[in-house]
This record gives sequence, C-alpha cells and structure tokens, in this order.
Amino acid sequence: MDDAGPALERAIEELLAARAPGATICPSEAARAVDPEGWRDLMPAARAAAGRLAAAGAVEVTQQGRVVDVATARGPVRVRRVSR
Repeated sequence: MDDAGPALERAIEELLAARAPGATICPSEAARAVDPEGWRDLMPAARAAAGRLAAAGAVEVTQQGRVVDVATARGPVRVRRVSR
C-alpha cells in the first residue's frame, strides 16, 4: 500500500467513534483495519497518522495515561479522542 496515511487516519477516527468517550485504541487496530495481512508493515504509518490527527487537535496520543508526542514516544502508545 503506497500511501496508507489517509486510510489510517479514517480508520483511527472510525474506531474511536465506535468506542465510548474516553476509550482508547492502539494504532495497530487501525493498521489491522486497513491491511489485516500486512498490518505490521503499516505500524510506522499508523503512528504517523495518529501524530497528524493529534497535531490537528482531533486526538491525543497517550502512554501510561499521559499525553505524549508520538514522534518521540518509545514503546506502545494509545490514541483517544480529545475530551471537549
């Protein structure tokens, strides 16, 4: 998949829309939704998509419950909708 970015952003938004307010998803869930067989290869792009959505103010990326910058976070992260 050449440019999965927009599809991954949509997947993140759709997965979060289906969850309760405050619930989180793992970027891997979006990668799996876009490409169930090759999702592992999409992980860097999924994290980047979460970062773009966070930069736009649509989501927050967290690690151990704290908001982090996905570009510098090491290890597993979660994504949640911004509470308004």
